[in-house]
Amino acid sequence: MFVIELTYIQPLSIVDNFVSEHRAFLERHYATGQFLLSGRKEPRTGGFILANTASREALESILQGDPFQREGIARYTVTEFLPSMAAADLQGLLTN
Repeated sequence: MFVIELTYIQPLSIVDNFVSEHRAFLERHYATGQFLLSGRKEPRTGGFILANTASREALESILQGDPFQREGIARYTVTEFLPSMAAADLQGLLTN
């Protein structure tokens, strides 16, 4: 599982031009089960995505399709983690 932190490196006026395309990108990967949660930071300086992909390489390939990456709008920090505890509704995500 991976946490992806996006940090905007362009002004919000540019970010806003690509939000609808970014949301469509997110929706495609929610439909495949690869993305589990996402949302923006407060204050609005970027966002987070919780992803469940087969490998970091697979995730990196997916992120290449994000318009925020393509247009140089955000910097990405990817952190892999292995969940060992979860709320009852999320027990199916545990790796151990």
